Amino acid sequence: MLCRCLTESLSTQDMVRWDFFLGKGLRVTEEKKQCSGNLMLSCVHYLRCCYSLQFDDVCAVKSFPKDDSSKPCRLTAFLGYKAGMTHIVREVEKPGSKLHKKETCEAVTIIETPPMVVVGVVGYIRTPRGLRSLGTVWAQHLNEEVKRRFYKNFAKSKKKAFVKYSKKYETEEGKKDIQSQLEKLKKYCTVIRILAHTQVPVDAIFQKDEMIDIIGVTKGKGYEGFPTQLLGLVKTDTTTWTEMNKKIYRLGKVGQESHTALTEFDRTEKDITPMGGFPHYGIVNEDYLLIKGCCVGPKKRVVTLRQPLLKQTSRLAMEEIKLKFIDTSSKFGHGRFQTTDEKNKYFGRAKA
Repeated sequence: MLCRCLTESLSTQDMVRWDFFLGKGLRVTEEKKQCSGNLMLSCVHYLRCCYSLQFDDVCAVKSFPKDDSSKPCRLTAFLGYKAGMTHIVREVEKPGSKLHKKETCEAVTIIETPPMVVVGVVGYIRTPRGLRSLGTVWAQHLNEEVKRRFYKNFAKSKKKAFVKYSKKYETEEGKKDIQSQLEKLKKYCTVIRILAHTQVPVDAIFQKDEMIDIIGVTKGKGYEGFPTQLLGLVKTDTTTWTEMNKKIYRLGKVGQESHTALTEFDRTEKDITPMGGFPHYGIVNEDYLLIKGCCVGPKKRVVTLRQPLLKQTSRLAMEEIKLKFIDTSSKFGHGRFQTTDEKNKYFGRAKA
């Protein structure tokens, strides 16, 4: 929907629907192509988003995959929160391997990915010294959480940000002015970036069995022995780390069976959140990605999810994942039960 609005018309009516929160620094790039006079999105890149967090915790994407003009435009990156880890059991589909048609147990990471909404667009033109901003168009209704970002002390301010700007949408002259700005961006700009927060779903960017790159902030201790860890001799300066080619085992959508821990072989009714919640995180209520292996950063850390720079054609990348079991036992200590009902049946009636 986002790409369709930007490519087809960028009309005032569409801009009115771009609401809610400002994702400061969340960037979309767009290359201008002369194709029947229309402006087409070549690649959409999410860089940074505040989500009411500090900008130091969000990593900028420095490289993006090359755009293929023959394919429809789509977003190429997203943001998520690391919830925690668990393990799964699946059947391996790898002809010629000793594990073919056999079960294997693997560690996986759950990354919660709430949706994001566009609230404005910024147009840039190329100059010998780099990109220069040509104009910015905002939505009519901006949430208070957006306006707070424009004040040093919002509580003591008059809270008048965007009051005059929003009134442009109420008059014919104002609507013409905004429409002319959009036409100007379409005609002259070579790069267009969006400001976004929520309501762009994660399944518009990633799909099951795809490979993704994960960029995040970590302490960067590396591999150290127990004495070094115990004595605290390792420096704890933060650094940016990129993990390449992580496979998506499951994409969970709220309200659908994919959001639960049900599989074709395990029909026990249980949520993806383990008993007692994820330690130091809590309950996963929004959409999520289940990726193979570990992930950079601690719990609650914002990580940037990006399409791989090169198309992956290896056997691991092309393998279809069939999950048989997802563990939901408690992560506090040695969990023994998958659900609360299972625990109550084992222990019986509790004493008053």
